Amino acid sequence: MDGYRSGRIAEIVPLLAAFDTAATEGHITHAAAVLGVPQSSLSRRLKSLEQILGVALFQPVGRGVALTAAGRDLHERTRGALREIDDAVHVVRSNADPDSGSVRFGFPLTLGPVSIPSLLAEFHDTAPLIRFGLVQAHGEALCAMVREGRLDLAVVIPPPDDLPTVHLGTQRILLYVAPSHELAGRTQIDLAELAEERFIANPPDYHLRQLLETWCKEAGFVPQVAFEIGEFETARALVAQGLGVALLPVSERRVVADPGTSRDDPVGIPLAGHRDRDIGLIRGNHRPTPAVARLHDHLVRRAGAFVSGGR
Repeated sequence: MDGYRSGRIAEIVPLLAAFDTAATEGHITHAAAVLGVPQSSLSRRLKSLEQILGVALFQPVGRGVALTAAGRDLHERTRGALREIDDAVHVVRSNADPDSGSVRFGFPLTLGPVSIPSLLAEFHDTAPLIRFGLVQAHGEALCAMVREGRLDLAVVIPPPDDLPTVHLGTQRILLYVAPSHELAGRTQIDLAELAEERFIANPPDYHLRQLLETWCKEAGFVPQVAFEIGEFETARALVAQGLGVALLPVSERRVVADPGTSRDDPVGIPLAGHRDRDIGLIRGNHRPTPAVARLHDHLVRRAGAFVSGGR
């Protein structure tokens, strides 16, 4: 068997976790807190690594520290390997007890009130010892967290092209107007009819905002956005007050609370053409733990729960 090129590898490896944490945090005190060790112990480990390598890895910057050129080179070359080691240890520990473990799970803002809580409740009945770290955000933010390893699984609308994905269903997009709006009695709307309307829309990095701009461009106009907001229920409230119209998915909360429409609710009107979004379950490009795989399989089996109609 070939030996290691560095004769002092056994000394270096135990110090790399301290180096990686300090490099990531940019502050010795903060890094020591993350590792749960005294600051003096962390400082000694970093000094030992610098002495073994014969180069300075950090330089003071204000109240924190920054990597030297040698430090940046070492961090770039070792951080991926350390993440793989951490992932391997996490998998092995989880495999020791397939009924426990933890799952970092994300889901979109529009599926929080009903679909996801109901499915998690079903899963919890079969696996009560599995712990969850839940994140609710818009699709691109969730995709970034899965890519970076901060989430194990996420339901996103729509799914990206670069991550393992299972199609779960579709989400219908409707035009919402105030009950007093002249279009409120219509059974269908062509987007070209909305060229003079003022829109309430999500921020530009939301997929629904991008759809609005794309669909309106195809209809021959640029939407006039009067209000930007990321919270969907507040957007509905603004529509109900007559401050603008909006393209939104059906509200799960309102459908469950009252299948009918109250006089204070915005009115949803189907749009002409295909106006659905794909719902996908994504995971990272690494081996899932048994707990993660178990939730993944549960969500795939219950994919029918994600189909949204045009009510």
